[in-house]
Amino acid sequence: MPDYIGAFGFIMLRVVGASALFWFFSLWTPREKIDRADYLRLFFAALLGMCINMLMFFKGLELSTPINSGVIVTLTPIIVLILSVIFLNERLGTRKILGIAIGFSGALLLILYGAQEVADAPNITLGNILFLINATSYGAYLILVKPLTQKYHTITLMKWMFLLGIFLTFPVTYGDFSQVQWDQLPFDVIWRMVFVVVGTTFLTYLLNVYALKTLPASVVGAFIYLQPLITIVYAVFTENDRLDNVKAVACLLVLFGVYLVTKKGRSKKLDSRLG
Repeated sequence: MPDYIGAFGFIMLRVVGASALFWFFSLWTPREKIDRADYLRLFFAALLGMCINMLMFFKGLELSTPINSGVIVTLTPIIVLILSVIFLNERLGTRKILGIAIGFSGALLLILYGAQEVADAPNITLGNILFLINATSYGAYLILVKPLTQKYHTITLMKWMFLLGIFLTFPVTYGDFSQVQWDQLPFDVIWRMVFVVVGTTFLTYLLNVYALKTLPASVVGAFIYLQPLITIVYAVFTENDRLDNVKAVACLLVLFGVYLVTKKGRSKKLDSRLG
């Protein structure tokens, strides 16, 4: 992006490609009917997870840098906690409040002071804000989809949500998608597109929902700690980004904030010390 395909065009490629794969593999899974009572939850899960989440992330990636994306998306567990407090009446202790404050201070540091001149990152501040919207929508998606994972097969959920995703994203994505010169794409670009569709869309969403079905959401969320580390190592190794002092400090603040929010055990004792 954006030389061969625009950010929004890439989203159309993702949702159409992943939807085709999920419907194909559904031929070998039990046929299930979605209960009418779950229609609204399924729709909003698709809106958040397959529409807003993807659009904001890829547009943010087009405007900002890979390391910024890896750091800000790590806020997802904190956002899940905030949404749980609002909609599920979960209680907040002093430790979790401190974790939220520290985590968001890292994100704000990156958004306000992490902007620098980068050739392929034309608007880092706006891109970082879009990453924050992406993390928020994905956190809400996890909360909405969790009950559905207990009722339906993973493939059943994914095939319907990605089908909805095609229609939800179409008005925004078709313009970029229609401008792609498919007959002029080099192999180096094609295999990357295939990897995004199969690896980071089909397999990622499939395994993520399967994990939610078999593990507590907190355990699934904990693995997001790995994302900034993998992103930083790979981005620096491939010279797609560089790690400066602002990014390093922001990453540490976000990771420590998420650690405080998701840490279990001795919470009352730690809360009393922090208070």
